[in-house]
Amino acid sequence: MAAVTLSGVARHAGVSLATASRVLNGSSRRPAEEIAERVRAAAAELGYVPNAQAQALARSSTGLVGLVVHDISDPYFSSIARGVQHAARQYQRQVLLASTDPSEGAERDAVSAFASHRTDAIILAGSRRAHADPELERELARYEQNGGHVVTIGGSPGSGSTVRVGNAEGAAALVSELVSRGLTRFAILAGPPELNTARERVAGFTDSLKAAGLEAAAVVSSAFTREGGYEAAQECWKQLHGERGICLLAVNDVMAIGAIAGLRDVGAHVPADALVTGFDDIPTLRDFSPALTTVRLPLEQLGELAANLALNPEQGEQGPIQGEVLIRESAGADK
Repeated sequence: MAAVTLSGVARHAGVSLATASRVLNGSSRRPAEEIAERVRAAAAELGYVPNAQAQALARSSTGLVGLVVHDISDPYFSSIARGVQHAARQYQRQVLLASTDPSEGAERDAVSAFASHRTDAIILAGSRRAHADPELERELARYEQNGGHVVTIGGSPGSGSTVRVGNAEGAAALVSELVSRGLTRFAILAGPPELNTARERVAGFTDSLKAAGLEAAAVVSSAFTREGGYEAAQECWKQLHGERGICLLAVNDVMAIGAIAGLRDVGAHVPADALVTGFDDIPTLRDFSPALTTVRLPLEQLGELAANLALNPEQGEQGPIQGEVLIRESAGADK
């Protein structure tokens, strides 16, 4: 069965092709409501499906927002995506999602695809790298020159606007609170040094330790994942010869969860033998035991702020979004 065409709708409604297009493709030039209703009724009767590309031309907008995350299975990113989607809906936009793998160029390929689809905005939710990809920056610059808006969460690659996150401040506040509770021995599960988020949080840990006259007993870099935390915790435990009472500061919650499993598999238990902290307060922590000490970030709010800034750039950037220290069982708090 042949697809119903716009010209078929126009004939059925007794109007010109241009009039039918103005009604169904969202042009600012609209005919009288009586004629518009006749066109809509004809389209419904025939089962006509509007052409998204034609609508985009008529409106000078595709109604789409591109969101790039590193791993949608990570609750950190899925929470941000939920916030982006919620805010985009207020602007009557739909969200296209790209979950990139660690391979070189994956993020650039996602941006290029969104640009070719002429999305109204692109939001980059993954941590930026210490050394920016020049090809990615060029792609983003071209996209902006053609009228698109770019927003990054947690640091700008050189283009667009950014929703800033108080990573260093939250990490420093966490260490300060733990020191005030009498802890003096710490190790850092640092994540990948090329990721700005990881580096900022490590800087916050080390600066706060230095201010207290302390230094980390060990710093172990690994992947920014549950498996990375698992391996880093075991390596740290090996380097410190099973030192009891050490507090492992992981740079995110999924690493902290992996760290607790890694310690358990070498016979060390949290918090009896070692303490562990994370960062982000991802939603899945509510079902995790022992309850994880962390720094809570308003993850959905970050997504909403990014979408609002992308779709209404005139509002301007805000100051850094700060986290809240939550001391729980994994760092010795009572249940």
